[in-house]
Amino acid sequence: MNPTIAVAVSGGVDSLVAAHLVKQTASKVVAVHFRTGFEAEPPDRTRTRIQSIGEQLGLPLHVFDLSADFRRDVVDYFTATYLAGRTPNPCVVCNPAIKFGVLLGRAQELGAAALATGHYAGVRQDPSGRFRLFKGRDARKDQSYFLARLTQAQLARARFPLAALSKDAVREIAAAEGFIPVNPEESQDVCFIRTGAYPQFIAELTGRPAEAGLIETTDGHIVGRHPGLHAFTVGQRRGINCPAAEPYYVVRLDREDLRVLARVRYRTPETPAIVVPIDADSAWLRFDAPQPAVTPGQAAVFYDGSDVLGGGFIVN
Repeated sequence: MNPTIAVAVSGGVDSLVAAHLVKQTASKVVAVHFRTGFEAEPPDRTRTRIQSIGEQLGLPLHVFDLSADFRRDVVDYFTATYLAGRTPNPCVVCNPAIKFGVLLGRAQELGAAALATGHYAGVRQDPSGRFRLFKGRDARKDQSYFLARLTQAQLARARFPLAALSKDAVREIAAAEGFIPVNPEESQDVCFIRTGAYPQFIAELTGRPAEAGLIETTDGHIVGRHPGLHAFTVGQRRGINCPAAEPYYVVRLDREDLRVLARVRYRTPETPAIVVPIDADSAWLRFDAPQPAVTPGQAAVFYDGSDVLGGGFIVN
């Protein structure tokens, strides 16, 4: 008895061709699509648009509303990570949690034994019985990176029909079959942000205004102000807006920095510095300018005007 295979279709050429290829080898195929709740169009229009994919392929198509799951597992993770000063990767979260998590579960309820997608990657079972994930043959389109967190149970039910194909070959198949994608745009890493304006999206979603702060060089010189840390990622060059002879790059996001005046000896003058907490018992102290004779064992004390904020022993 041949098992039913479900194919996730987004409306793009990759998933359309993936479904076509599955039909060549499986006798029972169904198409599935899910709504994230962040589409630019209303649900009825999405359903009509996606149904045309099922009609082109001659497949029954089921549309699931996974907006609550997607918001909780992907979007909330994305915003929380950015607000914590880190850089999220929503696709790495979405694939195990949503596509091969909730959506696979819905497909199994339809009687499907596996879920095929239009990812450029491959999966094979080795002699020991373990399922192994491989890169797609097209190095330019390989998407194995985004699938790396799939579990053995998920890989066992994953099908990747485009594993050995190039993007050009996929386009050729689509043209030969007369397929017309209803979503001609290439998939994006952050599919739920249509404008590309991350800071605005996060502010609107969370209701939290951006917290402006200082931009400093690695040697402690202040060169400007930023509108909010969630507008930046480590390695970023564009959008820093600090004119200089050479471009600046973001090397660190210090969300918990505390600007203080610090003394490292009883009689030394207070000097501008930044305190960066490491854990409940320790912190980095970074002076704006190099300080002489900073001695392990002595105390560093932090001030805000005449207020003593705290202090600790110098370790190194």
